[in-house]
Amino acid sequence: MNLYAILAIYFLFWVISAFIVMPFGIRTPDETGEVMVKGQADSAPSNFRPGVVAVRATILSAVLFGLYYANYVEGWVTLERFTRPS
Repeated sequence: MNLYAILAIYFLFWVISAFIVMPFGIRTPDETGEVMVKGQADSAPSNFRPGVVAVRATILSAVLFGLYYANYVEGWVTLERFTRPS
């Protein structure tokens, strides 16, 4: 596997991880007791911290990519294990 493939696959893992971890820790103004701004949606987050999301996504994607790469090198799960012989 070349470096460009590694970077592309890691980036895909990072984006998916970011969407997975994004909702954790988010609170609405109703939950935090803040006053809502006119026109603000009830479900809009009042404490969104993109830095925390990025750190969490980086950690999760590193773990997932590590498992993916270990499987690529070691061949733990292959397509042949899921296909039955004809």
